[in-house]
Amino acid sequence: MSKELIKRILSALILLPVSFFFIITGSNLFIYFILFILFLTLYEWHCLSFNKKYYIYGIVFIFLSFYTVYDLRIHGDYKIFLLIIIVCISTDIGGYFFGKIIKGPKLTKISPNKTYAGMIGSFVLSLLFSIFYIKNLDFFNISKTIDINYKIIYLILFISLISQIGDLIVSFFKRKSKIEDTGIIIPGHGGILDRIDGMIFVFPCMFLLLKII
Repeated sequence: MSKELIKRILSALILLPVSFFFIITGSNLFIYFILFILFLTLYEWHCLSFNKKYYIYGIVFIFLSFYTVYDLRIHGDYKIFLLIIIVCISTDIGGYFFGKIIKGPKLTKISPNKTYAGMIGSFVLSLLFSIFYIKNLDFFNISKTIDINYKIIYLILFISLISQIGDLIVSFFKRKSKIEDTGIIIPGHGGILDRIDGMIFVFPCMFLLLKII
C-alpha cells in the first residue's frame, strides 16, 4: 500500500465522521460548517481561475450551489440529503479504486487518470452503498420512508453521473491552470474543491429536480 493511499484513507477516516456530525446536527452548526467550506472553496477557485469570464461565472455558481446545499438540508428531506452525500462519496471511491485496480482504457484527455473501469466502478459502488444505506435507515435511527424501486435506482445513477461530470469539469479547469490539485489542505486528497467537485454540481441539479417533483 502506497504512502499516498494511506494518507488518503486516514484523511477520509477523520473527515467523514466530522462532516457527517455537522450534517446530522443541522441548525447553526451546519450553517457555520458550510460557510467555512464555502470560504475555502471560493479561495481555491480564486487561485485556480485563469479567465475573468470563467472566474465570475464560477463565483456565482459556487454561491448558488452552496445555497442549494443549505436549502436541501434545512428545508428538505434529511434522508434524501444524506443519500446525495453518500452517492457522491461512493462515486469518488468507486472511480478511484476501480480505476487504480483494473486500469484499462482512458475515459478522456481532460483527466488522464479517469478510466472506463473507474466510471463503471463509480456507478456500481454508488448503487451498493446507497442500497445499504436505504436498507439500514432504521438501524441509523432514521425513520425509513425511502423504498428501493426503479425510480430510486435511476435517481442514484443520475446523481452518480452528475457527480462524475462535475469532477471532469473541475479537472478541465485544473488542466487549463496547469495544476494537479486545487489545494493541499487535505493530505492525500488535495484541496476542498478536489473533494466536492461533484457535489457542487449535484446539489443544484437535485434542488431543481426535487422542486419540479
